[in-house]
Amino acid sequence: MIDPVPDTEGLVALYVHWPYCARICPYCDFNVVRDRGRSEEQARLVDAIIADIHHQAERIGPRRLASVFFGGGTPSLLAPDAVARILEEAQGLFAPVEQMEVSLEANPTDAESARYAALADAGVTRLSMGIQSFDDGALRFLGRDHSAASARRAADIAARIFPRLSIDLIYARPGQSVADWKAELATAFDLGFEHISPYQLTIEPTTAFGRAFARGTLTPPDEDLSAALYETTQDVLEAHGFEPYEVSNHARGVAARSAHNLHVWRGGDYIGAGPGAHGRLTRDAVRTATVAHRQIKTYVDGVAAQMPWNEQQDLSAQEADEERVLLGLRTVEGVPLQVLERLGLSSDSEALSDLLKDGFVEHWGPRIRATAKGRPVLDGVLRMLLT
Repeated sequence: MIDPVPDTEGLVALYVHWPYCARICPYCDFNVVRDRGRSEEQARLVDAIIADIHHQAERIGPRRLASVFFGGGTPSLLAPDAVARILEEAQGLFAPVEQMEVSLEANPTDAESARYAALADAGVTRLSMGIQSFDDGALRFLGRDHSAASARRAADIAARIFPRLSIDLIYARPGQSVADWKAELATAFDLGFEHISPYQLTIEPTTAFGRAFARGTLTPPDEDLSAALYETTQDVLEAHGFEPYEVSNHARGVAARSAHNLHVWRGGDYIGAGPGAHGRLTRDAVRTATVAHRQIKTYVDGVAAQMPWNEQQDLSAQEADEERVLLGLRTVEGVPLQVLERLGLSSDSEALSDLLKDGFVEHWGPRIRATAKGRPVLDGVLRMLLT
């Protein structure tokens, strides 16, 4: 029997973007700035984020609060009392669901791990640790400011404090072998993580790595090795009880999955607060995509003028359904067949019929989802369906 997928109707999630980092990693293309001597600016930003949440709450009206996610940047650099204040304000505006998940991204430096208990006291229930690697050479290459030893110490501390613990790892690095990658995954298992997000290293043009690649001084693994590393990831994680419930997210059991990310992938509404934060809000049956101003001062000034968004686009019904397909097919839950049918994609339509016949997607109750064969080539599957 297939368990029903939870409905997002009447719910809203909250994403808070904290843009400050101790250093900027060479692979990162997120909206981040260096965290140095900015205490007054940060205090104003916290006030602006809270005001922004209030304005958006007034826009959409009463909802239940599905989840809260502090991302960045490095939100573990945010003062715990500021985290508590933001959560208190959000829960005063929206009644939280039972046992609401509050996630926060953190680095495993000794300085940040000293704040973990205070962050838990502030209301954080799930820590997402950006460890990225357990190899000191790889950490230096990735521009991280922690060592493999400090990562292990931080993981041990976090496991004693937080009910839920997740880890990010980066693979397909230059010079990395399949054996190297298996050893790193084994370390993650030994430390007891119940959720692992393994990401292939992506070279973005605007990053330091992108510039090095353009100069010819950085060479990523070739296609065959990248494919072998991907297959190793799936095989090793599944052998240890980690289900790939999303293309880049593996969890040991349903309870270990990220409630916030699932809400977004299911097409639920979410408020984006903070510089550069994205959001999706529905009012009067119209779904609106929002992007906040990226620059901190511009965002703070925009919130004061009740104009926090740099971009605001009302999506057509077709655009909203296409986005639902793009997100949903990344997950083990897939998308309702009725959403595909609204796009002219019944089981008898040529594109969907061919994908079903060739084993790239499958029926899962009243839904369509990508198979293990389809997930590695998901971009191609989506092109077939949506173009």
